[in-house]
Amino acid sequence: MKRRFSSLLLVVMMVVMTVTGCGKSDGGASAVEKDPQKQGKVLNIYCWNTEFQDRFEYFKKSGKLPSDVKVNFVITPNENNAYQNALDAALLKQKDAADDDKIDMFLIEADYALKYVDSDHTLDVINDVGLSKDDIKDQYKYTQEIVTNDKGVIKGVTWQATPGLFAYRRSIAKDVLGTDDPVKVQEALATWDKFDSVAAQASAKGYKMLSGYDDSYRVFSNNVSAPWVGADNKIKIDPNIMKWVDQTKTYTEKGYNNKSALWDTTWAADQGPKGKVFGFFYSTWGINFTLLGNALETPVKEGGKEEVGNGIYGDYAVCKGPQSYYWGGTWICAAAGTDNANLVKDIMYTMTCDSATMTKITEDTQDYTNTVSGMNKLANSDFKSAFLGGQNHIKLFAESASKISMKNMSAYDQGLNEEFQKAMKDYFDGNVTKDKALENFYKAATEKYPNLTH
Repeated sequence: MKRRFSSLLLVVMMVVMTVTGCGKSDGGASAVEKDPQKQGKVLNIYCWNTEFQDRFEYFKKSGKLPSDVKVNFVITPNENNAYQNALDAALLKQKDAADDDKIDMFLIEADYALKYVDSDHTLDVINDVGLSKDDIKDQYKYTQEIVTNDKGVIKGVTWQATPGLFAYRRSIAKDVLGTDDPVKVQEALATWDKFDSVAAQASAKGYKMLSGYDDSYRVFSNNVSAPWVGADNKIKIDPNIMKWVDQTKTYTEKGYNNKSALWDTTWAADQGPKGKVFGFFYSTWGINFTLLGNALETPVKEGGKEEVGNGIYGDYAVCKGPQSYYWGGTWICAAAGTDNANLVKDIMYTMTCDSATMTKITEDTQDYTNTVSGMNKLANSDFKSAFLGGQNHIKLFAESASKISMKNMSAYDQGLNEEFQKAMKDYFDGNVTKDKALENFYKAATEKYPNLTH
């Protein structure tokens, strides 16, 4: 689950933003089109943080936002299913809601995408919204697979792809391995056995290989052999996830990690100037949002550009790591019952089908966007990240993105991932046995999802 802004993790808030465009909607055709001249006056967008609100600025610049439409972002934090609960409650009222109160668009993540794409709450982006197959042909295939329902219907689109890499400190790599070159560091970390060996070398030098318990979780959970839940509604813990448990327990006992948890203050500080951690597993958004923010702390701005400030800017680099994986991603769904179908179509097209817009987003923010041709072009250019010491990380992301497979996802991934990590923390801390931790996981999982067994 992505977390970009810590304040959003603490409170439920509603952000109302009135935005004005330069022109009128082009009124493109769609299967749910009403009178082309009829347009709702309020566009309601449900999401869990301000990321899409920031990206929405690129749509405003397209000139397709009608001048008399107010855009209302309704934001609820994601953890403990709070966002899904709020969204579900609103969707249940959708049919009887006044036009200006109806949900027009809502955002979803991969961990629970199937819950919504297999429902009647989302519209078919081809036959209902009106995008064409040609419009979406340049998107990464896996980004469409995530939001394709059991009848083969695509129910959402995204402007980003989220392959993962291993971000490491150049200065620490030099001290431990004698080099910070991404190719040579990758050779040293190419398998989990090699990764464990480097962890021992780092420890001997006074460093931690990882910050905490959850850092490598997504690499293991993305490389499982079967979904969390099968057709029989039984929870199955894949052997690869148990490898994460065993590795993390070993790292904890040997002092190879700092016993932190994702998003906590220790974990964030470990990424900053005083950190002594070799590296962090991050996907695209994590590097240009979370890692950059934690590493800089108080960036210095000179000439309108972020500069070194504290000496750590430029001290990170990325490599593939032991296995390919992905983490996160945000999809746009059109809500059934929207009175802004044409506007939703315009937003989806501009944000997820227009290569020029998406390439511009990457150039401006270093977010990895959902245009195969655009990303390949940047991968083979002189594009560089100053934060990553001048490395063209887009090239590595492009290589990893093509390897992403969604065949083992389920509708329960967010809740089961969260409960499993939570239960295992007690085991890592030495408070319970492994068997007791597993028992606690099953209990919490079936309480959250009463329809499941184990």
